Amino acid sequence: RDQMAAALSSVLAALCSTAWLPAVQLPHARAASPYRPAPAHAPLPVVMMAKKAKKGKGGGGGGGTAAAEVDEAPAASGGAAEVDLDAVVSDAEERMKKSLSSVQEQLATLRVGRATPDMLDRVLVDYYDTPTPLKQLASVTCPTATQLVVDVYDKSALGDVEKGLMASDIGMTPSNDGSVIRLNVPQLTKDRRVELAKTAKGIGEGGKTALRNVRRDAIDKIKKAVKAAGLSEDASKDKEGAVDKKLKKYEGSLDEAVSAREKEITTL
Repeated sequence: RDQMAAALSSVLAALCSTAWLPAVQLPHARAASPYRPAPAHAPLPVVMMAKKAKKGKGGGGGGGTAAAEVDEAPAASGGAAEVDLDAVVSDAEERMKKSLSSVQEQLATLRVGRATPDMLDRVLVDYYDTPTPLKQLASVTCPTATQLVVDVYDKSALGDVEKGLMASDIGMTPSNDGSVIRLNVPQLTKDRRVELAKTAKGIGEGGKTALRNVRRDAIDKIKKAVKAAGLSEDASKDKEGAVDKKLKKYEGSLDEAVSAREKEITTL
């Protein structure tokens, strides 16, 4: 028994020796102790920190490897380029529509012998030193088929409106009675009809120039986008062809509008 007690005392003394204290009393030293190896998942926080740092640097998602991100980048860039090309074509068509509408509105202002309010749409009035469309300053009505009545909202501007009407090319003399301005629409002479037909043709030519300018701008944008994205020439040609089709379509509509108005003007 004495021998067993002595052996047990030796074991206890060894367990309580200073060589084991860091592992028992100092938690921060456990990873460095040969008796307490670090757990298998210890490097995980370091990996996560690296990914977070990468995310903060690039501003993109943290998932996936660097190789995967490099492979996906060109695909995303190409898609964005395709969307931009489609947007250029759509924008060009919208601008062509507006150009056609502008021509139609101008053609409507050419009188053909019957009074219509839109005959005065192009008249500008010097209102407080600012060129202002007449339709913003007054209402225009047609009490008869050969007369227009201009009712100015601001009666103090009656004189300015009268001057604007006289300075315009409508071919009518205004009559100001202090309350409203009346315009008698004369019957068109043959010479006047020829002159108006030329005006209609000139409006049409101006509209075609506007359409071609839209086409030129769109083609330039397409070429620059294709070059910047590094796409093939086929992509550029396809979109350029789409723009050319739009131009042909709206030029045809414009020609039809001008021809119809010329016919109305020249028909006695």
